[in-house]
Amino acid sequence: MSLFKARDWWSAVLGEKEEFDQGCLCVADVDNSCSGEDKIVVGSYMGYLRIFSPHPVKVGDGAQAEDLLLEVHLRDPILQVEVGRFVSGTELLHLAVLHARKLCVYSVSGTLGSVEHGNQYQVKLMYEHHLQRIACNMTYGSFGGVKGRDLICIQSMDGMLMLFEQESYAFGRFLPGFLLPGPLTYSSRTDSFITVSSCRQVESYKYQVLAFATDADKREDTEQQKLGAGKRLVVDWTLNIGEQALDICVVSFSQSASSVLVLGERNFFCLKDNGQIRFMKKLGFSPSCFLPYCAVSEGAVSTLIGNHSNMLHIYQDVTLKWATQLPHVPVAVKVGCLQGLKGVIVTLSDNGHLQCSYLGTDPSLFQAPKVDSREINYEELDVEMKELQKIIRDVNTSPGPLAEKEGFLSIFASVSSTLDSVSQAASHAVGAEAVPSVTVQVMMQSRLALQKTKLSIYVESPLAATCDRFIFDSLEPEILKTISLSVFLKGNYLPSELEGTAMASYSMPTGILRIVQCKFRLPLKLICLPHQPSKTASHKLTIDTNKPPISLLSLFPGFANQSDDDQANVLGFRFITGSQVTVLASKTSQRYRIQSERFEDLWLITKELTLRLQEHFEKQGTKDFTCSFSGCIPLQEYFDVIDQHFELRLNGEKVEELLSERAIQFRAIERRLLTRFKDKTPAPLQHLDTLLDGTYKQVIALADAAEENHSNLLQSFTRLKSATHLVIMLIGLWQKLSSDQTAILEAAFLPLQRDSQELGWEETVDAAVAHLLKTCLSKSSKEQALNLSSQLTIPKDTSRLKKHITLLCDRLAKGGRLCLSTDAAAQQTIVMPGGCATIPELDPEERTAEQDSSSVFPDQRHLATQTLKPEFSPPVTFLE
Repeated sequence: MSLFKARDWWSAVLGEKEEFDQGCLCVADVDNSCSGEDKIVVGSYMGYLRIFSPHPVKVGDGAQAEDLLLEVHLRDPILQVEVGRFVSGTELLHLAVLHARKLCVYSVSGTLGSVEHGNQYQVKLMYEHHLQRIACNMTYGSFGGVKGRDLICIQSMDGMLMLFEQESYAFGRFLPGFLLPGPLTYSSRTDSFITVSSCRQVESYKYQVLAFATDADKREDTEQQKLGAGKRLVVDWTLNIGEQALDICVVSFSQSASSVLVLGERNFFCLKDNGQIRFMKKLGFSPSCFLPYCAVSEGAVSTLIGNHSNMLHIYQDVTLKWATQLPHVPVAVKVGCLQGLKGVIVTLSDNGHLQCSYLGTDPSLFQAPKVDSREINYEELDVEMKELQKIIRDVNTSPGPLAEKEGFLSIFASVSSTLDSVSQAASHAVGAEAVPSVTVQVMMQSRLALQKTKLSIYVESPLAATCDRFIFDSLEPEILKTISLSVFLKGNYLPSELEGTAMASYSMPTGILRIVQCKFRLPLKLICLPHQPSKTASHKLTIDTNKPPISLLSLFPGFANQSDDDQANVLGFRFITGSQVTVLASKTSQRYRIQSERFEDLWLITKELTLRLQEHFEKQGTKDFTCSFSGCIPLQEYFDVIDQHFELRLNGEKVEELLSERAIQFRAIERRLLTRFKDKTPAPLQHLDTLLDGTYKQVIALADAAEENHSNLLQSFTRLKSATHLVIMLIGLWQKLSSDQTAILEAAFLPLQRDSQELGWEETVDAAVAHLLKTCLSKSSKEQALNLSSQLTIPKDTSRLKKHITLLCDRLAKGGRLCLSTDAAAQQTIVMPGGCATIPELDPEERTAEQDSSSVFPDQRHLATQTLKPEFSPPVTFLE
């Protein structure tokens, strides 16, 4: 048990899903018992009033049934409860309950029970006041120096102080310059009300000034009042504390002086009754409530302050005397005398955790048991130590346990070889074409019983699945679980990949979360249809192989007519989005040509062609089949796709800026109109309504334009990913890159799954490519020492990115190789692989010229055809 942890004397949890605040707790002898013991009165925002008298059998006991003296549902939310002398003709204590629209005063009485059920308690309504304004909080005291009774002052949400002389309403006054209500208290020594305004000032108002001020029904300053009829409400004193106040309280530690305590958001203030600061304490935590109580030493102020770190601090003036840990965040704290125990701390949390606790510790009654004095057998200990060391060694070296853990759950996916007879697509048409769907079956099998297993299906946008999230409460061991779903095209553009991923997450018996996944390949006919081949096209690619050409009928059996002999060497494809691609196989050489009107549409067919060629020769047992690319890398076409994507990003920024300006203008016009409408004698609108209508139409049009640009940007980003995949594949075939080197290129060119205005593809790829140029593809150690910018922002244009991509291809053509090891990169700067010489170092003047992209790269098309062609563009003969 920690020394600084509050000792639980009694606790209870009130209701279910009820809310409480600082005014919902009161500790007093509400039933006027003979013993004078305090009771705990709690009200909730759900309207429940509860009165407790704790009787724990032993320290730390929870609430018993007999501890709850009374529970009444008052229907209206309870904002505050107070106990005082609120009924005329008697000095007995009564309970005041503040609701939003009324004030009720009850008497609490108990009847002695003659049987074992105990005493019975009941509340009786003495009187109530219906409020014309919504109440916020209240305070009470002997206003005006009255003896033997307490008056009540209620502050409304619109800044009116309503004073009640017990059963009758006295008067109401509006506070000047009011905006939002703050905490309110009464000082009996100065006979004044003290509050904290929304101007972050502590303000004091004399009761006599309130009584003789202008009536609340005449709040507006009329001309007659300005001439002197009646008195205006004048503040007694103010003090600017510079922050909002959570609570305020007045204490008197002697007959000659009193203190005003204010709990702010960051500081704790103690003021004299004339508004001067006695002391101020800066708090190193976020306070939640406070309570001053009777100090031990004369002239000092002792205060309990609770905070949002579940701590309760006890201060004597500005000195921290004690800190104790609570099991909850207190929103209200009181001190009372319960069961003859003085100084019990009562705390209440916002969710209804009520606790009575005390400070200090209990004596420990634990005694350590005697140790057995048996003799130690060192030989047995040595044998046991060797066995344990062997077990540890086996665990660290053997992969067996890890393999068993990984084998808890197995997942497989299979794709149907035929399309669904009835399409499961949400939208049955893309453009003018019907959208097909294909069934994917995911099978899971576990070795042990698993709970709460989650299965997620991921496919590239705009592909979608009929259901992509599955949750299984339990999986029985060794039982195959099969899930069927359909995948279809959901947008009017092509995906960048025809691969999907099934991912399952589960928790091991030890509580460790593990994930298993498998990939599946979707058929080409899901997005493609056979079509008449096209003889002309704007973009063409030639793939070389080391084996004789294969008939396209055998490679694409679902896209050709077997009776047509001409289709053995040429095949046409048409995507359901409308674009067309043609594949030609050479009759004399070992080449295949892919051509289309759009550059990015070449990717899916090119990848499908290479994959089917590899599968065909693998089935025949041929292991040395390779593909290569000897043409010119189509950088200019790739740069055109980049420019289209970047232009949409710039358009999105412009539209967002215009939309922000029009929204500001719209709100400004609204404020002008509201000001005009609030005037008693409104001035002419001066066409403000016409301007408001026009601005509203502009806002709607700009919002539609932003939404349309966002949709176009998603499509452009998908096309950019397709073009990037194609360029990476061509570079890999051209330079015969390994799988690790291709993975480095993919990580550099495809770092983002989603594109946004804050972090876009251009700046991310530019930083990644620049890093490769300065590390593994650097020309010297000087380039490796250059630091990259740590902040990524959208560039002004794409010239720098294009230059870096061109330099990357140039250095790969000169013999550079991609690697992640710094040692390998350092060795590469000395000797290039393949017998290629290093790129000569530039002079300072040439380096300056290189930084100017306009002088070095005046035309990207000229660069692609002249600068790079001597390095990697040998002549290509036309396919026959």
